[in-house]
Amino acid sequence: MAESARPAVYLLASPETAPSVLYGLYDVFATTGVAFDELVACTPGHPALEERIAARSHQPFRCIWDVLVEPHVAIDEVANADAVVVCDMYVPVDQSPRGRYPDEVGFIRRVHAEGALIASVCSGSLLLADTGLLDGHDTASHWAYRDTYRRHFPAVNLRPQDVLTLSGEDGRIITAGGVTAWQDLAVHLIARLCGRRAAIDVAKVHLITAHDEGQLPYGTMLGRLQKTDSVISECQVWIARNYHTAHPVSRMAERAGLGQRTFARRFYAATGYQPMDYVHALRVEEAKQYLESEPQLRIDEIGYRVGYEDAAYFRQLFKRKTGLTPARYRKKFARMLETPADGHPRRDPRGLARARRHCRARWDTPDRYQQLLFARAAARAVRGRRGEGSDRATPLLPRDCQ
Repeated sequence: MAESARPAVYLLASPETAPSVLYGLYDVFATTGVAFDELVACTPGHPALEERIAARSHQPFRCIWDVLVEPHVAIDEVANADAVVVCDMYVPVDQSPRGRYPDEVGFIRRVHAEGALIASVCSGSLLLADTGLLDGHDTASHWAYRDTYRRHFPAVNLRPQDVLTLSGEDGRIITAGGVTAWQDLAVHLIARLCGRRAAIDVAKVHLITAHDEGQLPYGTMLGRLQKTDSVISECQVWIARNYHTAHPVSRMAERAGLGQRTFARRFYAATGYQPMDYVHALRVEEAKQYLESEPQLRIDEIGYRVGYEDAAYFRQLFKRKTGLTPARYRKKFARMLETPADGHPRRDPRGLARARRHCRARWDTPDRYQQLLFARAAARAVRGRRGEGSDRATPLLPRDCQ
């Protein structure tokens, strides 16, 4: 452990590192113990951490998006580290992550043996997996690396739903999920190295909030066809177009000319999914698209369109796969498109166009406000013909157009 008054945190970077992760972490660590006091009490604070950027050598380099990185220290010079954070190091999901960073792998093994906390962000966990330190342990990483772990690191238990995972003795290995999970990691490390009060102050200064819902709401089924089994590939193509059909697994097995059990074994070997799980994943992805772009569609109707006649079962399945109910999922992503400045939501143009066509067909008025005026005028006209004196506006819009 470091002998200095301030814990030493090293950020390991490479040309495949995203600048938002590297400099986001650096900024948060550098302001720990400083920014809160200056903002609240107008008094100079005292830095609580000694943060340094480490790389294979001292030589400056360009990381992703051609952003300059000037390392403070080469990895073979790092000593007495309290924590080392492996920033994300992007690896294409269809390529092997093994053997890409031999020097960095040796460095991580060394500082771990010396007692440092080891952490990673997003694809940085692949480097940790390559060290062997994660074998037999849980890990978090970006949800898109599910198949990568299955193929190249089968001894590691990837938890794609987790934003933050602690593994190893005394939780000394901390892995964070997708890219912005560096914020959760930063607060966690500050709490461990500097105390809860410092972590809370930093979160307040930088408006950091935890990803309490995990990664499931953000995960998307990867649309890649496997190439090892042509029969299963043909079934993948067919089910992608017919996911809503009844008895989908039986239909695929018939098309493949295989018995149910043989088909299930071959399908899992080729895709990593049980056949029905694969169908469910396709259906849930299609339901997400409806929820994101078809605001007028009722949830029960969405479930029916993607292949579920039992609305309750669809809702339960959707929550199990995404961590959110369909209604909460729709609300979550609708909020991302809102414009707080003027209060008007910005919806997906294609989804809004479909919604307007739907309402135009029903009411011949595409604008919601005009629909309301039209409905109120129609209500007054009806009451007038009936001899009713009340002029109270009563909207006649159907629920899916309100």
